[in-house]
Parts: sequence; C-alpha cells; structure tokens
Amino acid sequence: MAPTFLDRDLRIRPIDVFIDPGKPVDRAIITHGHADHARSGHGAVLATPDTIAIMQTRYGADCAGQFQPLPFGERIDIDGVGVSLHPAGHILGSAQVRLEYRGETVVVTGDYKRLSDRTAQPFELVPCDLLVTEATFGLPVFQHPDPAREIARLLRSVESWPERAHVIGCYALGKAQRVISLLREGGYANPIFLHGAMIRLCALYEERGIPLGPLLPSIEASKAELAGKIVIAPPSAVKDRWSRRLPDPVLSVASGWMSVKQRARQSGVELPLVISDHCDWNELLTSIEDTGCETVWVTHGREDALVYQCRQMGLAAEPLNIQAFEDDGGETDEE
Repeated sequence: MAPTFLDRDLRIRPIDVFIDPGKPVDRAIITHGHADHARSGHGAVLATPDTIAIMQTRYGADCAGQFQPLPFGERIDIDGVGVSLHPAGHILGSAQVRLEYRGETVVVTGDYKRLSDRTAQPFELVPCDLLVTEATFGLPVFQHPDPAREIARLLRSVESWPERAHVIGCYALGKAQRVISLLREGGYANPIFLHGAMIRLCALYEERGIPLGPLLPSIEASKAELAGKIVIAPPSAVKDRWSRRLPDPVLSVASGWMSVKQRARQSGVELPLVISDHCDWNELLTSIEDTGCETVWVTHGREDALVYQCRQMGLAAEPLNIQAFEDDGGETDEE
C-alpha cells in the first residue's frame, strides 16, 4: 500500500514538512547529525535532543531558525499527522521517524544499525505499512564481522609493534566515539590520542553521558611519546602530512567499506578494520521483514539489489534515488 501523504522526496504533504532535506526548507525533521542528513539553514527543526546538540555543536547555536526537541517515544500531533521518533542505533541521538495519518503508518529509518553500541541508543523495531529504508550496504556481499573481533586484531597489532603508532581513520561524528568505546570494552585503558578534529565531538559525547575514558590531544605529544599508542584521526589525515609526525605509523581505517579489499589497498591501509554503523545485507532483510510492512522504499545506497530482493519477498518495492550531498570527503568518511 503506497501512502497518500508522503511524497518520494520525503515531504509530508499535509503539513509541508521534509525529512532530512538536502537544502534549506521552512520546516524539517532531522533523523541524525551527519551532514548528508542534517544541514544548517532550515527555518524550524524537529529532532531528538542529542541530534539538536550535535547540530548546534557542528554548525552553531543559530544554525536553524528554531529547534523543537522531541524525546524518543513521545508522540506529537501536527495538524492531524502523528509524529514520533524511535532509536535507530546509528549514532548518538539517531532516530527513525514514525508517521501516522488517516490510518496509514510510515517509518523512515534514516541510517540505522542493529548491533550493540554503547555510544548510541539501541535500535527499536517499529511496525509500519510503508518502510523507507537506507541501503548503504544493500548487497549480499556485505556481511559485517563482529566489531569486537576487529578491535582484538587492532590490539594484537599494537602489542606486536610497540615502536610504532597506530593511527585509525574514523569519521569524527559517531565512528570515532564508537571505536574508542569498543577499545575500552576490549580492555584498553591507556590514554587515546586525538587529532584536533575529533576533540569537540568527543567532548560533546561525554557531556551527553557517554564515557570514553582518558583522551589526549595528539598535538601536545612528542613523536617518542606516541610510540606504541593509538591515535584517532579523520581518514583524510591518515594519508596527510599530519601523519608524518607519528613514529612509523600503522595506517588503519575503521569502516564497513574496508571489507572491500581493493578499496583498502588503493587507500594504502595497512590494517583495515571492518566496523560499520549501518546494517549489512542480512540485517536489512531481517529489519524489513520484522516491521510487517507491505511496501518498501529504498534510498541512500545500493537500491536496485534490495528492491529486487524485496519484490522476491512479495513486497511492493521501489528505489527513491534521493541525491544526498556529501560530508567532509564523502560516504567513506561518514560511514
């Protein structure tokens, strides 16, 4: 059943509100703080309190005309359309948007994952008639490994190379904090050194109640002090002149895309870590089936394969082909 109230550009027609619009609009609902979903310049923004804090930290306190925080699970009525936000598990504050209008229920997932993550509210399954799902890793080849196993590989490498620094390329929002948290879960209690681009958002996570343990700015450490240490930096900095100040660095990147070996080799990554903040193929299919939806719209990724599989499952499915704008170097960095 196709909805009568949601357009294919994710405009909620009865109230003229857009979900994650790629350009400034009068009224927007924002699923999370990554810049291919959140941007400055909207007249009014509805989002979770964490997402609002992230947007204001990244873009400034006045990056929207006004903000309306909506806690998870709290329903509001906007001119006859019921709106509520539910945890997506992607990053801190990330939300699925549930819409209800004249007996029809739609869920727009934004980006989401179902794996456990101490730095994000856990994914909540939300039944619906229409599911609008992302498909970043919407191909059968993508089967994400246990992130604890990837962290164990990293820690073995750190132990094996005490004279070298390990620099891990991570997107500054979400992935950096998750990798730090996974290191703590893996028993790594030493200070972790941060590139300057990481400091502000790590501090925000701690302000929002996410403990990350001892963190130090890498700029204040000598080359000798960084031997045997872990440094977190943006992926672009891993191959930049900045990394030359590290002692014989082991170059690493934490991303779901590191499962593509050619991509890792072309990037000169010595230690690829397959750690994703998105569902893999099986998790996407499980999520779609578990919602009980009749219709699926697919966006943000490998739409065609997932659309085909949904149709094989007896569902009405189609791609949306929404053009998201890139964030700080593109999809690889953000993932």
